[in-house]
Amino acid sequence: MKRTFLAIASLTAGFVVSTPALADLQLAQAKNCLACHAVDKKLVGPAYKDVAAKYAGQKDAAAKLEAKVMKGGSGVWGPVPMPANTQVNAEEAKKLVAWILTLK
Repeated sequence: MKRTFLAIASLTAGFVVSTPALADLQLAQAKNCLACHAVDKKLVGPAYKDVAAKYAGQKDAAAKLEAKVMKGGSGVWGPVPMPANTQVNAEEAKKLVAWILTLK
C-alpha cells in the first residue's frame, strides 16, 4: 500500500511541477510570442533561454521584462525592435516572464 501511495505521489508531484511550464508555453503560443521567439534558439528575437541567462540574478528583471512584453523595446538584443504586444495583459505578461526566467 505504501509503495502504491509513493508511486502515485511521485507521479503527481512530477505532473504538478511540469504543468505550469507547459501552461506558460501554451500561453506563449496562444499570444503569438513564438512567431519571433523560441525557447532554445534565436529567431527574430532572442531565445527565451538566452533572456533568462542575461537577466539571471537581477532583482528588477521581472518588472523590466513585463514592461517590454507589453510596451515593446529596442536596442538590447540588436537592431530589430520588439513591438508592443497589445494582445497580452499585465497578468499574462507576468506569467510569461516568470516562466521565461525559469528556463535554463
